[in-house]
Amino acid sequence: MEVLSAGNTAWVLISTVLVLVMSIPGIAFFYGGLAKKKNVLNTIFLTLIAFAIVTIIWVCYGYQFAFGQTIQGIIGYPANLFLSGIGIHDLHGDIPLLLYIGFQLTFACLTAALISGAIIGRMKFSAWVAFIVVWISLVYIPIAHWVWGNGWLKELGALDFAGGTVVHICSGISALALVLLLGVRKDKSLIPHNLGYSVLGAAFLWFGWMGFNGGSALAANGVAASAILVSNLAAAIGLVIWVIIDTIKEGKPTVLGAISGAISGLVAITPAAGYVDVPGTILIGFGAPIISYLAITYLKTHLKYDDALDVFGIHGVSGIWGAIATGIFAVPAIGGVAGLLYGNPGQVTIQLIAVVAVLIYAFVLTYIIGKIIDITIGLRVTEKHEIEGLDTHLHEETGYRL
Repeated sequence: MEVLSAGNTAWVLISTVLVLVMSIPGIAFFYGGLAKKKNVLNTIFLTLIAFAIVTIIWVCYGYQFAFGQTIQGIIGYPANLFLSGIGIHDLHGDIPLLLYIGFQLTFACLTAALISGAIIGRMKFSAWVAFIVVWISLVYIPIAHWVWGNGWLKELGALDFAGGTVVHICSGISALALVLLLGVRKDKSLIPHNLGYSVLGAAFLWFGWMGFNGGSALAANGVAASAILVSNLAAAIGLVIWVIIDTIKEGKPTVLGAISGAISGLVAITPAAGYVDVPGTILIGFGAPIISYLAITYLKTHLKYDDALDVFGIHGVSGIWGAIATGIFAVPAIGGVAGLLYGNPGQVTIQLIAVVAVLIYAFVLTYIIGKIIDITIGLRVTEKHEIEGLDTHLHEETGYRL
């Protein structure tokens, strides 16, 4: 019989709160500081409303479809709608089932909130609300089931310790689909109105990420300890490498580059955190800021898409690198699965299948959802509202009174 572990329960409780900090105030401050002053409240509000909507959906039916008994590996069977029939003594392994549901809830909320950084300053608030309701139901929940809920990618053997495919690739490619529909901003310049907010947000994200990755072990054990250690290391390497790139390319280091590098390192290590050792982490952390910088500097310019805060460039691209790198550097002594360097080249193929499947599914479904919303209620604010700012026009509020 399964027996409750007080130690493991305490650790996952703490981790759940840490991941909550990543969304509010982490993403809210990070994105809010990068936005124009006239859009700071609207930018923060996008995170707040996404968090609230996803919370309601997850408890009512989201968790059940994502983690219910699989139906042909595609979606879960929706037993226990509204959490009916789930008691406080029911267990998931050796932690309370309600705690596991809450822990997974924070991942769903975070993924939805991440998308908002791509569309700030030009999307209707009503369209964003409608988008989140449909997107979390038709995009995130099925992908979470495929990878984590005994779906077809899990059965295939795809590795995603804490959300490289489910969270970062999913949100990054969805953000790209949405910005392609929205088109470019009237004023594409985006000098952060309060970089101090963004540094604070990045600090909350870095801090909360320890629960994001460490908590995914679902136990207070060596895997959790290793995940925290390598996650922090990847962030530090990402920060330093981006600062070096900035210094070489721009002639000076920038704080924005530093926090962008740290986030790219954290994104890349997320799928690998419970599978890799320090040498593998160093290579993962080294590669993430380089490929994200190239994506933001060259790919974005060449393809002319307007991803305002580079959600695809950092989360999508570094997420892809991290997912593939997991198949290369996975150490059997840590996570029980060998990667390419440890005699299992097939793991890279499996990781590539997972990456491609999530990229295609999330992009196509997001584009369809966005297109339908655009046809019905419209995606984009008026030119007048966009130029003058969404805080006053959509909310009749302002972030600053001085």
